[in-house]
Amino acid sequence: MSQSLALRDPWSMVPSLGNLDAYISAVNRLPLLSADEEQEFASRLREHGDLQAASRLVMSHLRLVVSISRQYLGYGLPQGDLIQEGNVGLMKAVKRFDPSQGVRLVSYAMHWIKAEIHEYILKNWRMVKVATTKAQRKLFFNLRSLKHGMKEDAPDDQSHRNSMSVAELDRVAQQLQVRREDVLEMETRLAGGDVALEAQTDDDGESFAPIAYLSDESSEPTRVLESRSRDMLATEGLKTALAALDERSRRIVEERWLKVNDDASGGMTLHELAAEYGVSAERIRQIEVAAMKKMRKALAQA
Repeated sequence: MSQSLALRDPWSMVPSLGNLDAYISAVNRLPLLSADEEQEFASRLREHGDLQAASRLVMSHLRLVVSISRQYLGYGLPQGDLIQEGNVGLMKAVKRFDPSQGVRLVSYAMHWIKAEIHEYILKNWRMVKVATTKAQRKLFFNLRSLKHGMKEDAPDDQSHRNSMSVAELDRVAQQLQVRREDVLEMETRLAGGDVALEAQTDDDGESFAPIAYLSDESSEPTRVLESRSRDMLATEGLKTALAALDERSRRIVEERWLKVNDDASGGMTLHELAAEYGVSAERIRQIEVAAMKKMRKALAQA
């Protein structure tokens, strides 16, 4: 029997998030699961609904949530709240994790953890949402990161500037592959104020900032795993998924989701495709939904 199984009540080892330092210290002392233990617990949960196995999987990855939460301290929101939301994402990941896919839970869970934290930030960072579409949300997080990088690189006599120059707007637009107008619009929204400045400790009001802006995350384990997984899905995974479709379904998916014209607009609309194939727009939408389901199934089996 493993060490983690020998713990009668492992949750008793973890204090509440009210004492953040004690919580972080406690979760960092929790034992990690080996690959075999993880497979065993995940199989017991998936096949028998074993809640004790689910508990072991969640607890062994609480430190992952703490690590990811540090990447978002610069938004001025309490780290305890970020961790709490990340833990919700972790539990969702554990519930949906399929051990037969041959991947470790850590690489699967970090997407769910970040998704929950992103939702929390977007709902609470401003009274008025600054990002409403998927593309705007991606621009929201990437733009903040790039802006802080440019501040660090700027000369001392220019580091106080809050607004971006035309050259900086063009540089960001090129890096994020969006229009300069989109960057300018998001920059205007971000400059609107109403940022929560609550300190994360009792020391001073700026205690949260440096760790978010100065840490080198290029070799951080979750970032490396996420990058590898994203690269695989964007190349071989996408090719495999598209190959599972018939010609019409594949073209509809490509036109609706994968095609970008020179003016940064997307491919054909539902009505344009409907006119071409001689069916209703609703029928094109149904074909698109069915194709997406088939692609997800192909990706899961890849």
